[in-house]
Parts: sequence; C-alpha cells; structure tokens
Amino acid sequence: MDKIVVKNLTYSYTANSKAVDDLSLQIEQGSFTSIIGHNGSGKSTLAKLIVGLLKANNGQIFVDDVLLDEISVNEIRKKIAIVFQNPDNQFIGSTVEDDIAFGLENRQIPSKDMPDIIKKYAEYVKMEDYLKKEPTFLSGGQKQRVAIAGALALKPEILILDEATAMIDAKGKREIFLTIKHMRKDNPDLTIISITHEVEEALLSDRVIVMDGGKAVYSGSPMEVFSNKEVREKYKLQAPFLISLKEELKENGFDVDDLNDIKEVTKFLCQ
Repeated sequence: MDKIVVKNLTYSYTANSKAVDDLSLQIEQGSFTSIIGHNGSGKSTLAKLIVGLLKANNGQIFVDDVLLDEISVNEIRKKIAIVFQNPDNQFIGSTVEDDIAFGLENRQIPSKDMPDIIKKYAEYVKMEDYLKKEPTFLSGGQKQRVAIAGALALKPEILILDEATAMIDAKGKREIFLTIKHMRKDNPDLTIISITHEVEEALLSDRVIVMDGGKAVYSGSPMEVFSNKEVREKYKLQAPFLISLKEELKENGFDVDDLNDIKEVTKFLCQ
C-alpha cells in the first residue's frame, strides 16, 4: 500500500529554474526509501514539500490517499516527523529531557504523561543516562539520536531524515543507523525516507530513488541502482565499497555473478 504518492510535482525558487520538475513517485507504507543525488538535485526541496513547509507550484501530494492542501496540512503534519542535518540547530531545550519534551508540549500531551514518554524514547536511542545533560556535552551522533528520540516520541507514521548524518563522524553514523534498524524492527509500519548523498547509508534501505535536475531519474533496490555502471557514471554516483569490491573480485576472476544482494556479498567475503 502506498503511504505517499507524488504526482507531477513542480516547485521553483526562482523564475528561471525548477528545484522539482514534474516529479512523480510512490513511497510504500513501512518501507525505508533513500533519495539520493547531488546538491541541487531537489532532494531536500521534496522533503519540505511533503511535510508542507513549501507549497508546490503545480502537482499533488497524497498521504494515505488524502490530498495535501491548506485544509489537510495540519492533520497530515501530525503523521510526519522530520530530522534535519545540523544537530546543533535542532536543539531547542536546555537539556536532553527538555528537548524531547518540546514536541510533546506542542502536541499538547498532558504533563503527567510526559516523563514516561521521554524516558521510553530516550531508552530507545540509548540516551537515558543523558536526560539531564546540556547539549554542549554531547557528540554530534548523540545529538542526532536525541533529535530522533524527539521525533519518535510524537509517534509519527512517517519519519524523514533530511541529510541527518551529513555532519556526523563515522561512529555517530553507525549509532544512528543502528537506531533505525532497531526502530524498524519495533515498528514495521513506520515509513522512513532518508534524503542523503552518502551511498553507503543508502545500502541499508529497501529502495533507492536517484534524483537529478528535480526529477526522479532512476529507482530500484540498492544493488540494482549501484551495480548499474551506466547510471553511476551518468549521474556521477560513487559506488559503495561492497559494490566496488564485488566488481573488482569479478575482474580478477572470482565467480560473483550470482551475488545480487548486499547480505550475499558480505557472506561471500567472510567465507
């Protein structure tokens, strides 16, 4: 079942260029979709259009078959949480506890219910020991986990990660994507959209959509997209390490033609 349907969507920041150009796509409920492409390809603009922060010039967005417009935008936003790329810009509270509470207060959650909710989602992202800490004492990865906790505390049906790991080191990225793995297992109906330019992260998703010039130009499983040299070269995509390794193994005479899944490649390398 499609959770989000985008039809012929167009958006321009200026009269001379289109950030999103006649874009159509579908996002399945419970899926983890990565949207990749270089800066200016329209990825983040699309995220802002889906959450209603921008209004399309033309086209339509449907969430659960409901058209996103001035009437439905507030109800649709209740289904969506978004985490942006800079964790420092996202911290609103003076402590981790206050920051998670902020969104709950905006949703008018009763004060008596907040401590249990805050504790639950802090534990979810392994930040329960930091609830009284100020943000200045946290690493980038820890701040992003707090941002994710605040988003998940709102119990969204759709989580959008807009370059959420762009400013975080390798350890922080690993922490965040272990959290994503955990929350998908805990809530299989949660629909996740990751806006990213980092191909290694896109390997974790169910489906990859390549954007270029405001259009969705190619889509498929991570292996289908990144194994396609023509697509990589045309849209200047870097090959993930595992894909590069598979290609190098093949060039050196190893039989890897039947390894069409990331897990299979990993298993082959561990033999």
